[in-house]
Amino acid sequence: MKIGKLTDEELKEHIFKYIFKSRSEVLKNSDIGIDTAVLDLGDNLAVLSIDPITGTNCGIGKLSVNISCNDVATEGAEPVGILLSVLAPPTCELNDLEEIMIEASRECREIGLDIIGGHTEITDAVNKVIVTSTVVGKINKSMALKRNRVENRDVVCVSKYIAMEGSYIVADAKKDILNLSDNELKEIEEMANGISIVKEAMIARNFGVKFMHDITEGGVYGALWESSEFLKKKFIIKKDLIPLKEISNKICNKLSLDPYRLISSGSLIMIFSQEDFEKFKSKCDEEDIKVTKIGYITDGNNIEVVSDEVEFITNTTVDELYKVV
Repeated sequence: MKIGKLTDEELKEHIFKYIFKSRSEVLKNSDIGIDTAVLDLGDNLAVLSIDPITGTNCGIGKLSVNISCNDVATEGAEPVGILLSVLAPPTCELNDLEEIMIEASRECREIGLDIIGGHTEITDAVNKVIVTSTVVGKINKSMALKRNRVENRDVVCVSKYIAMEGSYIVADAKKDILNLSDNELKEIEEMANGISIVKEAMIARNFGVKFMHDITEGGVYGALWESSEFLKKKFIIKKDLIPLKEISNKICNKLSLDPYRLISSGSLIMIFSQEDFEKFKSKCDEEDIKVTKIGYITDGNNIEVVSDEVEFITNTTVDELYKVV
């Protein structure tokens, strides 16, 4: 099998058909385009998400916290607690494990959630450290997103820049080839500090956001496809509006990678009415959070990317990251 996430078709045929909902407390299971499960706990909803870090050993304490917190935040939920499972090979040292926890603890303090449990084990079943995080979040029922309100001409926007996470990982994995300057390495490190989308998600829920999906494996094209699949809507996207830093473009060009299909934690797809988008963007400008309108919604069920020529995105593919790590 190919390295990376299973395709949508493989998930539907071999995985999702065994997932069922029999308890009244379970409001929603995760699905293509939705990386969370939602439980009804009375006045509040519990939102849960789980993710492994497999593509890198660089900054995995930081990444493990942010990736699952980001998923929970796409429901408008505030992250409350995290459980971490750490599987390490026998070559791993105690200092390595401690460094993971130092990073994770620092990120949790920054976001405002607690490490509430987990598991740590040395095993020869893995050849590098694998960290899996499960985050529990909460949101009042009155604040829950109503995705069935997505309408034609609604605005599709993204926060910050795409390919930030991928640039950080690739810059570390291929530093001998890339020969980046000190200033470029500093810029990469700054991008790594911006991979949380919790702040903009919490703002978005107060300004009528209709849908949110964080951009992870498969890049912005993959996330747009998953969103279209879930919403059963067509996305018209203007490629030249998708925000991409020059350093990310340089790295991708050097290694023949497509930045639009490169893992992009730190950037969040959001859908608003035009009126609510303007209010949301104004607030994000005040908070110094970059938000870019990249397209709109219409009838259909695919992604149309408009540049010098029209490109149709019809399915997700393996993330570009796996070409180099």
